[in-house]
Amino acid sequence: MIDTYTLIEKLKDNCTGDLPGEEAQNIMLAKPRADITFQDTTEHTIPSAILILLYPDKNDIIFFLTERTNKVPHHKGQISFPGGSWETGEHLHETATRETEEEIGIPADKIEILCELTPLFVKFTGYMIHPFVGYLAEKHNIVAQPDEVSEIFSASLSELMNPNSLQTELRTIRGIPVDVPFFKFGEYKVWGATAMILSEFKHCIEDII
Repeated sequence: MIDTYTLIEKLKDNCTGDLPGEEAQNIMLAKPRADITFQDTTEHTIPSAILILLYPDKNDIIFFLTERTNKVPHHKGQISFPGGSWETGEHLHETATRETEEEIGIPADKIEILCELTPLFVKFTGYMIHPFVGYLAEKHNIVAQPDEVSEIFSASLSELMNPNSLQTELRTIRGIPVDVPFFKFGEYKVWGATAMILSEFKHCIEDII
C-alpha cells in the first residue's frame, strides 16, 4: 500500500484534470431488463453532497460507509456515504462535512477536503449528488445519528481495488428484473449511486495504489 502522503498528493493531482466521469460511474449502473420511464429530469434537481472520508488504519487506508435507517425519506436501509441535502448559503463541500458530522460524529473542522468528483444525477429521487473526497488525519470516535444511520462500517482501499469485490446479481426492483453490479465488502453489498461514485473514485486511484 502506498504511503498516505503520496496518495493524498497524487489524488489531488488526478482530480484537477479530466475526471473519469460518467464512463467510470456507469460501470456500476443497474441495468433494467425492461424500459423504465422517470419523471425527474436534470432541470429539476435537488442539490446534495456526500463525502468519501479517508483515514489511515494500520497498513491500509479505510473509508466510512453507513447503513441508512428506515426512518429516512429516501434510500431506506441502503448503504451510503455520509451526506445529505444542501442548505441555503452553504458551499457544497460544507454540506458534505456538515452531514458527516451530523451522521457519524466526526467534526467538520477535522476534515481536509482533497477534491471533488463528478456530480451524479439520481433519476429515482431527483437528487444531484456532488461527491467529495476528504481526509481525516487524527483518530476520532464515530457515533451514529440514530434517526438516520443504523450502522457505520468501513472498507479499505485494498478491498476496493480487489477485482473479486466487483460482482453482479439479478434483482427485482419495482417489479422489474434488473442486473445490479455491486461491490462486496465482507457481508455488505454496495450498489446504486454509492457504487457508481466508488467506481469513479476507484479509477482515480488505480494508477496510485
